[in-house]
Amino acid sequence: MDEKTTVAELKRRVQGFCEARDWDSFHGGKDLAIGIITEAAELLELFRFRSESEVAEIIADSERVREVQDELADVLFFVLRMAQRSGFDLTACLFRKMEESARKYPVDTSRGSNRKYNER
Repeated sequence: MDEKTTVAELKRRVQGFCEARDWDSFHGGKDLAIGIITEAAELLELFRFRSESEVAEIIADSERVREVQDELADVLFFVLRMAQRSGFDLTACLFRKMEESARKYPVDTSRGSNRKYNER
Protein backbone atom coordinates (compact mmCIF):
# COMPACT_ATOMS: atom_id res chain seq x y z
CA MET A 1 0.00 0.00 0.00
CA ASP A 2 2.93 2.38 0.59
CA GLU A 3 3.56 2.58 -3.14
CA LYS A 4 0.02 3.76 -3.86
CA THR A 5 -0.94 5.87 -0.85
CA THR A 6 0.06 9.52 -0.58
CA VAL A 7 0.88 11.38 2.61
CA ALA A 8 -2.06 13.66 1.83
CA GLU A 9 -4.37 10.63 1.75
CA LEU A 10 -3.04 9.44 5.09
CA LYS A 11 -3.57 12.88 6.61
CA ARG A 12 -7.16 12.97 5.29
CA ARG A 13 -7.87 9.50 6.72
CA VAL A 14 -6.51 10.49 10.13
CA GLN A 15 -8.47 13.76 10.00
CA GLY A 16 -11.72 11.99 9.12
CA PHE A 17 -11.19 9.40 11.84
CA CYS A 18 -10.63 12.09 14.47
CA GLU A 19 -13.38 14.43 13.31
CA ALA A 20 -15.92 11.60 13.31
CA ARG A 21 -15.10 11.17 17.01
CA ASP A 22 -15.05 14.94 17.74
CA TRP A 23 -11.45 14.78 18.99
CA ASP A 24 -10.23 18.16 17.68
CA SER A 25 -10.45 19.73 21.14
CA PHE A 26 -8.07 17.06 22.46
CA HIS A 27 -5.55 17.44 19.64
CA GLY A 28 -3.71 20.70 20.21
CA GLY A 29 -0.03 20.90 19.35
CA LYS A 30 1.13 20.09 22.88
CA ASP A 31 -1.18 17.11 23.17
CA LEU A 32 -0.12 15.72 19.83
CA ALA A 33 3.58 16.15 20.68
CA ILE A 34 2.90 14.27 23.92
CA GLY A 35 1.14 11.56 21.89
CA ILE A 36 4.16 11.20 19.60
CA ILE A 37 6.61 10.77 22.46
CA THR A 38 4.28 8.48 24.41
CA GLU A 39 3.79 6.16 21.46
CA ALA A 40 7.51 6.29 20.60
CA ALA A 41 8.26 5.26 24.19
CA GLU A 42 5.88 2.32 23.84
CA LEU A 43 7.76 1.29 20.70
CA LEU A 44 11.06 1.63 22.53
CA GLU A 45 9.77 -0.52 25.39
CA LEU A 46 9.44 -3.47 22.99
CA PHE A 47 13.20 -3.32 22.34
CA ARG A 48 14.54 -2.15 25.69
CA PHE A 49 17.38 -4.31 27.03
CA ARG A 50 17.21 -6.57 23.96
CA SER A 51 20.24 -7.71 22.04
CA GLU A 52 20.34 -7.35 18.26
CA SER A 53 19.60 -11.08 17.93
CA GLU A 54 16.58 -10.75 20.24
CA VAL A 55 15.33 -7.81 18.16
CA ALA A 56 15.70 -9.93 15.02
CA GLU A 57 13.65 -12.67 16.71
CA ILE A 58 10.89 -10.19 17.53
CA ILE A 59 10.77 -8.96 13.93
CA ALA A 60 10.71 -12.55 12.63
CA ASP A 61 7.88 -13.60 14.99
CA SER A 62 4.55 -12.99 13.25
CA GLU A 63 2.72 -12.39 16.52
CA ARG A 64 5.31 -10.16 18.20
CA VAL A 65 6.04 -8.13 15.10
CA ARG A 66 2.39 -7.05 15.16
CA GLU A 67 3.12 -5.18 18.41
CA VAL A 68 5.97 -3.34 16.69
CA GLN A 69 3.78 -2.53 13.70
CA ASP A 70 0.99 -1.26 15.97
CA GLU A 71 3.33 1.04 17.87
CA LEU A 72 4.84 2.36 14.63
CA ALA A 73 1.32 3.00 13.36
CA ASP A 74 0.48 4.86 16.58
CA VAL A 75 3.56 7.09 16.18
CA LEU A 76 2.70 7.72 12.53
CA PHE A 77 -0.90 8.51 13.44
CA PHE A 78 0.18 11.26 15.82
CA VAL A 79 2.79 12.63 13.38
CA LEU A 80 0.20 12.78 10.61
CA ARG A 81 -2.40 14.32 12.90
CA MET A 82 0.02 17.00 14.10
CA ALA A 83 1.00 17.83 10.53
CA GLN A 84 -2.64 17.91 9.43
CA ARG A 85 -3.75 20.13 12.32
CA SER A 86 -0.76 22.47 11.88
CA GLY A 87 -0.93 22.67 8.10
CA PHE A 88 2.56 21.24 7.66
CA ASP A 89 3.63 19.63 4.40
CA LEU A 90 5.50 16.60 5.72
CA THR A 91 7.21 15.88 2.43
CA ALA A 92 8.58 19.44 2.27
CA CYS A 93 9.63 19.22 5.94
CA LEU A 94 11.45 15.93 5.38
CA PHE A 95 13.20 17.04 2.19
CA ARG A 96 14.32 20.34 3.79
CA LYS A 97 15.66 18.52 6.84
CA MET A 98 17.46 15.96 4.68
CA GLU A 99 19.13 18.78 2.73
CA GLU A 100 20.31 20.31 6.02
CA SER A 101 21.55 16.92 7.21
CA ALA A 102 23.38 16.34 3.93
CA ARG A 103 25.33 19.54 4.56
CA LYS A 104 26.13 18.49 8.14
CA TYR A 105 26.94 14.90 7.18
CA PRO A 106 28.63 14.85 3.76
CA VAL A 107 29.11 11.34 2.42
CA ASP A 108 32.90 11.59 2.25
CA THR A 109 33.23 12.34 6.00
CA SER A 110 30.18 10.52 7.35
CA ARG A 111 30.10 7.20 5.55
CA GLY A 112 30.41 4.38 8.09
CA SER A 113 30.62 6.79 11.03
CA ASN A 114 28.05 7.39 13.76
CA ARG A 115 29.74 10.53 15.05
CA LYS A 116 27.68 13.67 15.31
CA TYR A 117 28.66 16.45 12.88
CA ASN A 118 30.22 18.55 15.65
CA GLU A 119 32.33 15.65 16.98
CA ARG A 120 34.54 15.27 13.89
